[in-house]
Amino acid sequence: MSAAVHVESVGIGPPLVLLHGFAMHGGLFAPVLPDLARRHRVHVVDLPGHGHSAPPSPEGPLTLDGIVAALDAALADEPAPLDVLGWSLGGAVAMRWAALDPGRIARLALVATTPSFVARDGWPHAMRDETLRKFGDELRAAYRLTLQRFLTLQTQGSDGGRATLAALRHQLFARGAPTAAVLDQSLTLVRGIDLRASVPTIGTPALVVAGDRDTLAPSEAGAWLAKALPNARFAEIAGAAHTPFLSHRDAFLAAVAPFLDAR
Repeated sequence: MSAAVHVESVGIGPPLVLLHGFAMHGGLFAPVLPDLARRHRVHVVDLPGHGHSAPPSPEGPLTLDGIVAALDAALADEPAPLDVLGWSLGGAVAMRWAALDPGRIARLALVATTPSFVARDGWPHAMRDETLRKFGDELRAAYRLTLQRFLTLQTQGSDGGRATLAALRHQLFARGAPTAAVLDQSLTLVRGIDLRASVPTIGTPALVVAGDRDTLAPSEAGAWLAKALPNARFAEIAGAAHTPFLSHRDAFLAAVAPFLDAR
């Protein structure tokens, strides 16, 4: 997969890469960006086919390895080891990046993510595959309306859910909309992710942040990650669902900032 990745960089300090989730873009991190940029040179990424980034080439499927290669190319001028903060799908990308090139990644902040978004044998901490399959059918029929409903799932049960949902809706199409083909490829990617076997090989220092009301990446999945990663700690944010950096900004920064600053 070859794709020109859009990166916006701000701040001074050790490099920090922000990776967003499915169907979104890097602009979603705007509420926490000023705080992070006081201590870091923050590189805010739009994943291939999302936001201002070019879509992946049509000759092959969207893969985690292809995304990592595109990120490497986009950040080739940043020689220092990178801290990476990945939310949801971005967390899976971050874990794969650390597994493929451990010398490149200094720290991992894994937010509302999971080694598998789909329930499998021995893995109950996820949605059923048929639920995501139905979601894909709905995307193909009416993707704008379906994405709006998807935002509701991300905030369901969260303290301050109405305000968080409004912020998500404001950002959803702020950088345009992913094409139907990109959404279809991305959902296929999400359904296929299963990093459980490789997680114990990732020795990068990691912080796993989970919301205790998250239904898309349940906190049980985050707790599993924190135990399976050789060098990780776990932070659960009470009252938060899938977007703790929006709904519980102060608690999120209180957990993440000390971890990223510890050098």
